Amino acid sequence: MSLANFLQQLDRLEAEAASTLGEVADSEALETARVRFMGAKKGLLKDIQKLLGSVEVADKPAAGKRLNEVKGAIQTAFDEAKQRLDSGTTERQGPQPDPTLPGTPLRLGHLHPVTQTIEHLKEIMGRMGFTTAEGPEVEDPWHNFVALNIPEDHPARDPLDNFYLATAGATSGLEGSRLMRSQTSTVQIRVMETTPPPVRIISLGRVYRPDAPDATHFPMFHQMEGLYVATDVTMANLKTVLRIFANNYLGGDVEIRFRPSFFPFTEPSVEVDFLWNDNWIEFGGAGMVDPAVLASVGYDPESVSGFAFGLGVERLCMRRHGITDIRDLFSGDLRFLKQF
Repeated sequence: MSLANFLQQLDRLEAEAASTLGEVADSEALETARVRFMGAKKGLLKDIQKLLGSVEVADKPAAGKRLNEVKGAIQTAFDEAKQRLDSGTTERQGPQPDPTLPGTPLRLGHLHPVTQTIEHLKEIMGRMGFTTAEGPEVEDPWHNFVALNIPEDHPARDPLDNFYLATAGATSGLEGSRLMRSQTSTVQIRVMETTPPPVRIISLGRVYRPDAPDATHFPMFHQMEGLYVATDVTMANLKTVLRIFANNYLGGDVEIRFRPSFFPFTEPSVEVDFLWNDNWIEFGGAGMVDPAVLASVGYDPESVSGFAFGLGVERLCMRRHGITDIRDLFSGDLRFLKQF
């Protein structure tokens, strides 16, 4: 290769490197340029240095001198670009930010209205000595039905009214199967199985039923169930607890009404109504714990008695905040949720 041709390639490389390094806008672009021009294996300087061997012997000193000059120039251009980036003096494209303008305020989130309601219920019941108990959402028929005195032919156990989960251990029918719990009464059974009386708990959590979503139904919702088992517990105790609860949650002097009803796990059983804003509102079921339920967990029905009640958390939340459609609570629409 002639000396002139070699020098011409060095001149082009020097000009290209100076232009590229003078325009880099960030550290990533700087590193890319370094590898392109100064890379130890595939850099352009390395490629031209290999051509030095093809220059005439007499011209090698001049060619080598110019090669070293170009190396130094590219290194200097690289150092200047790095210093410029480190000092933050890189010229930005487009509109420049105004540091004197106020920043964008951060929007802090808050608890979902259902969670707010749950925390409120825990606080109210906690002041009456009720502790919170939790249990699994995937249950077995014993805790969800059998121990609660719900016989096998009861409509509540129908596959159309529950989310059953098929298991390898099932032998026939629904035996050995598992399901998404349809009520938080399962937690009461689990607590009584491991705790001697007296027992005073509330169980809060999600339950599942295959209901078609509408303004008042949803396939997943929350329940609060209360249980008090001790000696000489009566319906008067139940009504007192529910009235204190209603007065604290809804405010004012809320009147309580019991209507006779039937539940397999309580005897006698009642529907509970609250008189609020001049309207009777149904809020849930309650009653004295059936002796068969007490016996199923090893309690002596002749020695202890108890009451249980269940309320829908969404129903309480909706009444308190004037919400008319349960689906709004689970829509994920921030325009709705930000109101609470």
